[in-house]
Amino acid sequence: MAEQECVPVLDRAKRKTADEWHKYDVSTLIREKILVIGDGYRAKNSELSREGLPFARAGNIKNGFQFSDADHFPEDQLHRVGEKISRPGDTVFTSKGTVGRFAYVTGNTPSFVYSPQLSFWRSANTNVIEPRFLHYWMGGGEFYSQFKSVAGQTDMAEYVSLRDQRRMQITLPPLPEQRAIAHILGTLDDKIELNRRMNETLEEMARALFKSWFVDFDPVRAKMEGRWRRGESLPGLPADLYDLFPDRLVPSELGDIPKGWEVKPFEGCVDVERGLSYKGSGLSTTGMPMHNLNSIYEGGGYKNDGIKYYKGDYQARHLTRPGDLLLANTEQGHDRLLIGFAAIVPEQYGNIGLFSHHLYKVRPKNPLAITSDFLCQLLNTYAMHETISGFATGTTVNMLPVDALRIPSIAVPHTELMTRYSRVAEEVRNRQQRALAESRTLATKREALLPKLVSGEFRV
Repeated sequence: MAEQECVPVLDRAKRKTADEWHKYDVSTLIREKILVIGDGYRAKNSELSREGLPFARAGNIKNGFQFSDADHFPEDQLHRVGEKISRPGDTVFTSKGTVGRFAYVTGNTPSFVYSPQLSFWRSANTNVIEPRFLHYWMGGGEFYSQFKSVAGQTDMAEYVSLRDQRRMQITLPPLPEQRAIAHILGTLDDKIELNRRMNETLEEMARALFKSWFVDFDPVRAKMEGRWRRGESLPGLPADLYDLFPDRLVPSELGDIPKGWEVKPFEGCVDVERGLSYKGSGLSTTGMPMHNLNSIYEGGGYKNDGIKYYKGDYQARHLTRPGDLLLANTEQGHDRLLIGFAAIVPEQYGNIGLFSHHLYKVRPKNPLAITSDFLCQLLNTYAMHETISGFATGTTVNMLPVDALRIPSIAVPHTELMTRYSRVAEEVRNRQQRALAESRTLATKREALLPKLVSGEFRV
C-alpha cells in the first residue's frame, strides 16, 4: 500500500498516532543516525594471537557466544578496528557462510572484535529503537524473508552484504510497545540464561569438590596440620565426614596418597566397549537417540544439543542407559581435541539409547566399589586426561586405542567416601537436567510468542 512507502522518520513522527506501527527504510534510519549497521574487521592471521579480545567468527555464535576456541586480537592494536568492537545492546547476525544465527550482546558479554563473517545492528538512538526489541525483530519473519531473498544469490556460500542489509525495511511499533515486547521476551531469555549460568556453577562446584577431596587431599592435609578436629566443620567439610578421611599421606607408585586408599590398575576397575559404527543413511530426525562425539564438551561434561537419532541396525553392546559413562576416543576438527574427555549419560532421552564408535562406554566392574561419577571426574582431571590422551595416534584423525585405558593406575578411596561424593555429583546432574528442561519449555514459549509480538499480531 502507498502509505507503507517509507518517509523520513522525523516527518513520520509528527503524523503517527500513539499506537501506530510504521515501516521505515533502514537507509533512512542510518542517515538520521538512529541505526548503525556494520560488519567485521578483516584481520590477517599475523594480527591474531592467544591474548586480547576474542575475535568472533560465525562458529562462535551458537546459543549465545562461545569463545573457548576463539582466536584473539591484541588489545594494544584495537585502534585498527574502529567501531568493529562489540557494545552492549548490539545484535550480532551471521551474514556469511552459516547465515541466520543471532546473539545479543549484554552487559555481561565479554568485549570482542567482529570478524567479516558477522554483521552487527546497533541502535544509535534508544529513544526511537529499543535495542532488545531490535534483536527480537531480527529473529522474526520480516527480517527473515528479507535476508533469505538475497542470501543465496551467489554460487558460493550464502552471503548477505552490508549493501543488502541497508536496503531492507523495518516495522517499528511505538517505543513503549517496543519496550513492553522486549520485556516479555527478555524475561524468558534472562531466565534461560540464569539457568545456564547456574548449571555452569554447579558443574564447577562438583569439579572443585572432587579436586579438593581426591586430587589435592585437602581434608587429609587439614587433619595433618591440625586445622580440622573431630566434631568440627570446615568449608565443604561437614563434621560427619571427619572419620571418612585418614589423618596422613603415605608413599605409593602414584606419589603420596591418603592412608588406606588402594592403587589399582584402571583396567581392573572397568569394562570398556566401543560404540556403533553406523552408516549415514541410518541417521534420522526420529528413532533411537544416539550419543556421539558432539555429545561431549571439550574439558568434559555432557552436551545436550549434540544428540543424533538412528534407525539402522545395532547390537545389544551398543546400548547405553542413563548414568553410563562415555569417553571420547576421536578428535573433532583440527583445533578441538576431545580425546579422553568423559560425560555421564543424562535421563532426558529416555531409559535406553545408542552410542557411536567415536565413544567408549566405560562401566565399573563393581558399581558398589567404584562409581561412574567418580570415574568421570577422575578422567576429566588434567593429569588423567594428559596421561590417556597422550596415547592417541593417527595421521589425519587421531584415535585413542582401547589399550590406553588399560595402562594407568588410579588411587581408589574406600567405598563410603566415594558414595558420599557420588550423591553430591548425582544431585548436581539432576538439578542441571531440571534446569535444562525448564529452559526448553521457556524457549518453546519464546519461539511461539516472538513472531506474533514483533509482527503486531499480539498487541501489548
